[in-house]
Amino acid sequence: MSSELLDLGIGSLGLSLKPENIADLELFLQEMGRWNQVHNLTAIEGEKNSIRLHLIDSITVLPIMRQFLSMANPRIADLGSGGGLPAIPIAILQPTWHLTLIEAIRKKTAFLQHVRGKLGLKNIEVLSERVEAVAKLRPGQFDAVISRAFTNLAHFLELSLPLLGPDGLVFAMKARRANEELQGVCMDSWRLVADEPLHIPNLMVERRLLVLAPMRKLPL
Repeated sequence: MSSELLDLGIGSLGLSLKPENIADLELFLQEMGRWNQVHNLTAIEGEKNSIRLHLIDSITVLPIMRQFLSMANPRIADLGSGGGLPAIPIAILQPTWHLTLIEAIRKKTAFLQHVRGKLGLKNIEVLSERVEAVAKLRPGQFDAVISRAFTNLAHFLELSLPLLGPDGLVFAMKARRANEELQGVCMDSWRLVADEPLHIPNLMVERRLLVLAPMRKLPL
């Protein structure tokens, strides 16, 4: 699949992938495909569709995230991680970032734990909990929160807020309905830091990454 990834334009993303990165991404997709046959982790089937709509879609956010997460070891929460997207590909390519995958469905967290061990990803942890429960246990502990197709933007921001530490950011991966979802956000409470188009090579779909920061009130 290494040549397949190159043919699909992964090189144009400017990520400087190492051979071991390619091997780990390949193994991740293989394991997802194998588990998906039994556990229905994702509705998208077929290798090419998986590469385009899962893996490449997930890692297109990395150049933008790198611009905003300048600290050496950022702590990132992936809400509703499902089959590990975008967190697993990000963890593979950013070994110094710490990612917490929050997923309430047990069969999916079982897969995430399996992949963590299979790939030796020491920079991720998997929590089999609802997001609200994690927020109560670990308030303000994350530098960033990210999600891919988890819930609508307003609800995602509501769930993210208690998890964010000072200067924390939310990265929302969105598609065609981004403008509509933004209209449902109280912009007295949130600031839109960036609205970046995401280009998936050889695939004509609209993708955007919204970066938002809470408008925290200063103490009197």
